[in-house]
Amino acid sequence: MSAPLLEVRNLCTRFRQGGRELRAVEDVSFTLSAGKTLGLVGESGSGKSVTGFSIMGLIDPPGRIHAGQILYKGQDLARLSRRQMRQLQGNRIAMVFQDPMMTLNPVLRIGVQMIEAIQAHERVDTATARARARDALAATGIPSPESRLDAYPHQLSGGMRQRVAIAIAMLNRPDVIIADEPTTALDVSIQAQILVEVQELVRQTGMAMIWITHDLSVVAGIADEIAVMYAGRIVEIGPVDPVLDAPRHPYTAGLIASLPGQAPHGARLQQIPGTAPNMYAPPPGCAFAPRCAHATADCQRQPTLGPAMPQRVRCFHPLSGPASAIEETLP
Repeated sequence: MSAPLLEVRNLCTRFRQGGRELRAVEDVSFTLSAGKTLGLVGESGSGKSVTGFSIMGLIDPPGRIHAGQILYKGQDLARLSRRQMRQLQGNRIAMVFQDPMMTLNPVLRIGVQMIEAIQAHERVDTATARARARDALAATGIPSPESRLDAYPHQLSGGMRQRVAIAIAMLNRPDVIIADEPTTALDVSIQAQILVEVQELVRQTGMAMIWITHDLSVVAGIADEIAVMYAGRIVEIGPVDPVLDAPRHPYTAGLIASLPGQAPHGARLQQIPGTAPNMYAPPPGCAFAPRCAHATADCQRQPTLGPAMPQRVRCFHPLSGPASAIEETLP
């Protein structure tokens, strides 16, 4: 087997403020191969986006990468200078943000922004860069791409702006794209169209992708592997079908059981009891223990990720199958 394109090893990202330290990402490890998509799933505050920002080198003070390695083709991104990292950002590793206006400058035409994004990394003339920008817009399903190049961001709909943001990420044919909930604010029909187009782009280009989301239904259709995060740690990771069909961590099972489609008609929706922990003062041991029906005294210690069976799970009392996973986890 070929070496992974991206390998994250024991990543820890922390934020210090007012004498307190927040452990936003703790001991996160995964690998990503060319042509594969990893779905990074979890509720708000679980550390998904901070993991993506850490890989991109976008953690600013008071945040810092405390420990671990981020290996891109064997090169540790966590050890690069800002200047070295800028050579990779948007070139070999690109990011699509939840809000496209974080990518787009409201006072510049779309074409100007796209041409600048190309010429920042390559010496090409403006006509060639404009042609590439037009082709990138067409590849993401934007009609009349030539005329869209002359439009300002406010003249486009939300779905169109998000397509433009994806096109900009694709401009320099990166090896890795990190998509941070890029379809969350869009209606379901537009979301479905963009997901299909992104899948096709991954298939055609062979790039690798990390899709960050809280929506399990999205990663079920787009990802090859799923990593479920809770309180800054990966609690379950493995191929998409085993994780969704037979979750082994109680938190993963709780997320699946709380989906509206899992409840009988007219029944109350399931929910995970309690709330996510305060990451400035997390509970000892397993952070999910206060919300878990399976917690014992063992859970006062921090569990490690077990071996792949076929998914790896961070739990002293992993579930054994789909029925027990859903029915026994929630009260």
